Amino acid sequence: MNLEMISEITLQDIHAFLGYLKKNYRSKPATLARKTASIRMFFKYLCNKMKLIPNNPAQDLESPKLGKRLPKYLTLEQSRELLQTVKTPTANTHGNHDNSTRDFAIITLFLNCGMRLSELTGINISDIDFENNKLTVIGKGDKERTIYLNKACVNAIHSYLAVRPHDGVKGDARNALFLSEQRKRISNRTVQYIVKQEFRAAGIDANKYSVHKLRHTAATLMYQYGQVDIRALQELLGHESIATTQIYTHVDSEQVRNAVESNPLANES
Repeated sequence: MNLEMISEITLQDIHAFLGYLKKNYRSKPATLARKTASIRMFFKYLCNKMKLIPNNPAQDLESPKLGKRLPKYLTLEQSRELLQTVKTPTANTHGNHDNSTRDFAIITLFLNCGMRLSELTGINISDIDFENNKLTVIGKGDKERTIYLNKACVNAIHSYLAVRPHDGVKGDARNALFLSEQRKRISNRTVQYIVKQEFRAAGIDANKYSVHKLRHTAATLMYQYGQVDIRALQELLGHESIATTQIYTHVDSEQVRNAVESNPLANES
């Protein structure tokens, strides 16, 4: 396709192309939005920057509206069941090692602090301030933030440190909080495997939920049960924009039903 052909493309042609993708390939709104953004940038480059075509047909091209997707999360009951399951050594023995204390500490931190996977695997023992019950993690963009530890987290960490291997630990992992069976810093993939195994042991669909869903769970439980201020939740989760945090302000259908039932006019007939 040469420049002469490209210069003849109209806005209607672009809409026809996007319609073709939606009909023939069943492209989702998110996919169409990416295509739209690419098309806009392409024609902007040719017309505005390089001056290779006289008109920009994508100038008034609008992105498709994206429906808001609520984050998947475990209920309070499922979260408690998961923690109870991890405590059971028989469900957590891999090879000749009982990792239940380590795995319990990992899932406790996920469910209580809402940290990211990379943040958890990157924790060093020296990052933990036991006197003030807090730790420092490195989040997205190498941004450092403080996470405060509640009683459950502190107890879980102390219990793990009491059985954490010391001999044979690889040099660069001596300061790592969580270790693998090879006595190296635990990897993201190993943690993902552990969490999937624990989901299955607790009767939770491991295909539906993931490590990141534990972050969603922590945030949702704090918002629903702790009535945490949205700004405080943003700080805790390390979100750059509060718009990202606002996905956790959703309410479930039972809350909506209760709101209607609590209307003072509910019993009027």
